[in-house]
Amino acid sequence: MTGDAHLNELGEFLKARRAVLSPRTVGLPDTGGPRRVPGLRREEVALLAAISTDYYTRLEQGRIQPSAPVLAALAQVLHLGNDQRDHLFELVGRQTARPRRQVAQRVQPQLRRLLDDLNATPGVVIGRRMDILAWNPLAAALLTDFAQVPERNRNYVRILFTDPSMRTLYADWRTVTRACVSHLRTLAAKYPDDPRLTSLVGELSVQDKDFGQWWGSRHAASRTRGTKRFYHPVVGELALDWDTLTCGTNPDQELVVWTAEPGSPSYDGLRMLASWAASHLGESAAGRVTWPDRK
Repeated sequence: MTGDAHLNELGEFLKARRAVLSPRTVGLPDTGGPRRVPGLRREEVALLAAISTDYYTRLEQGRIQPSAPVLAALAQVLHLGNDQRDHLFELVGRQTARPRRQVAQRVQPQLRRLLDDLNATPGVVIGRRMDILAWNPLAAALLTDFAQVPERNRNYVRILFTDPSMRTLYADWRTVTRACVSHLRTLAAKYPDDPRLTSLVGELSVQDKDFGQWWGSRHAASRTRGTKRFYHPVVGELALDWDTLTCGTNPDQELVVWTAEPGSPSYDGLRMLASWAASHLGESAAGRVTWPDRK
């Protein structure tokens, strides 16, 4: 079979597979309205696979040969079994790259020690995919009680989009979240075969139209420092500088800290918040916060 024939067969395989899947099957909202074709639409598959609709359309038309990361993403989106996945890769002459079992991320001991010594500075350790790996009491008091978030959902971007209190905590929530989406795209390019990252993107694309729009803009950029403004329910307005320190022994892990200029109102506010955290986080460093009304 020629290369063009293989690509044409690939296109037919993709069309046949999406035709048997319903929006409900892949977690998309089903409006119940009429559909011109059965199954998923091209734009829905493209959105979940984090590729453009034009790119996916050309795949179905047999006009381009996809990369292994794109094939892996499509295999996950289209719910392919192992045999179907192998066939998908064989159609474009690529070696099957089944995802390896990933070892759970654990915070590096030196970052943990440093974090524990930050008594007057909020800090969190962020890992691959922007997962929250560790935090100190002041970070829990500033942002949210991470101990109350199931570990599998303890992701900074997911929390920004799914926790309603984040939209009032950050003075400019849209700017903050858009920057995070941009950074997440940078990570997606760095780790194209990470199934959990692909799943996170697909989930948030479906749940939040802003995420889908910003992800679709394909802008990728990363910042390691800046200033964020908060409207905190306990201490009021805070303007905090944030900085990122990358772990030398594991570049996938970063310590993010928020500080304020000594003598500034925000500096005093952090001290007040530290006192509040000490009285409300008495059981453990990752204890349970009794929040005031944050609406």
